[in-house]
Amino acid sequence: MHIEYHHRIFLLFCRIIQLLIKAFNNPVTNKNKEETQFTGEYNIILDDIHPSDIFGLREERLRLLKKLFPKLRIMVRGNELKAMGDDEELEYFKRKFNHILEHFEKFGKVTDEVILEIIASEESQTLSAIIDADSSGVLLHGRNGMIIKARSPNQQRMVDSSKKHDMIFAIGPAGTGKTYTAVALAVRALKNKEVRRIILTRPAVEAGENLGFLPGDLKDKLDPYLQPLYDALRDMIPPSKLESYLEDKTIEIAPLAFMRGRTLDNAFAILDEAQNATESQLKMFLTRMGRSAKFIITGDITQIDLPRNQTSGLIIATRILNKVKGIDFIFLNEKDVIRHPLVTKIILAYEGDKS
Repeated sequence: MHIEYHHRIFLLFCRIIQLLIKAFNNPVTNKNKEETQFTGEYNIILDDIHPSDIFGLREERLRLLKKLFPKLRIMVRGNELKAMGDDEELEYFKRKFNHILEHFEKFGKVTDEVILEIIASEESQTLSAIIDADSSGVLLHGRNGMIIKARSPNQQRMVDSSKKHDMIFAIGPAGTGKTYTAVALAVRALKNKEVRRIILTRPAVEAGENLGFLPGDLKDKLDPYLQPLYDALRDMIPPSKLESYLEDKTIEIAPLAFMRGRTLDNAFAILDEAQNATESQLKMFLTRMGRSAKFIITGDITQIDLPRNQTSGLIIATRILNKVKGIDFIFLNEKDVIRHPLVTKIILAYEGDKS
């Protein structure tokens, strides 16, 4: 497999060299450009993408594109790209540029090498696809190409279980990556168009769900409790794209109380900190599940902030639903901790003190 992989890379770079030689052996002077009759035009608005992510901070990749397409006049103004030239050449450019945008959508990063490979490749499977197929366990590529994948056995169990079950309970102590893995699965489903939206929710129990005493509007009051979800999303989605998703409600982050009365169709819904939901609240959330929906419920039963006279809905759900077909329960432990090594020792120390 590795021999074939390296052979493909070698062939692609041979093709790149041939393409560059052809481009530089057929220069287009300014005079020729002025005399050229541009019969066609291609315009594209880079929605939710900062131009520098594609063309570089100093437009170095724009200059590369101009060298690779010497017969076209290519310019960028703001977030709009315009190319003018022969219709046939424009169609070829359009096809290749769309591949570049698809690469950015999937991997969160574009380099000179990626552009050269996409332009040079005459096969349907590009180098990026080969690398993606060869990178075992990758959930998605986050900002700046960061690889996001399961990093422990039980995180991998969550990934595997999501393929077979529409509802998963992931229960374990802090730092085991249960929320981060759940958000990564949701973002991947959205990128792959398996769902139309993502719903992320938490009980605002730390403030007793009575947030009136906090300053600011409702969003200002709630954001501190939902910050871990924002942090995970920022790792996985470019800022402008995330802002757009939040604005048009493709991604919605809201307190658990706001789920009442809704039906979540074609959605990937995550209830985080579920140990702080009462029995009635958790039942309410679980019954919001609509068609073509995926639900992941995460929680840590060692950190319950409910009043002492209330039993955590997560504990009750574990007892009632553990044998329901289509629902899977995954229990994470100190071996799944991916924070500072001291976190594992702290968890073990507290568990030892209880016994």
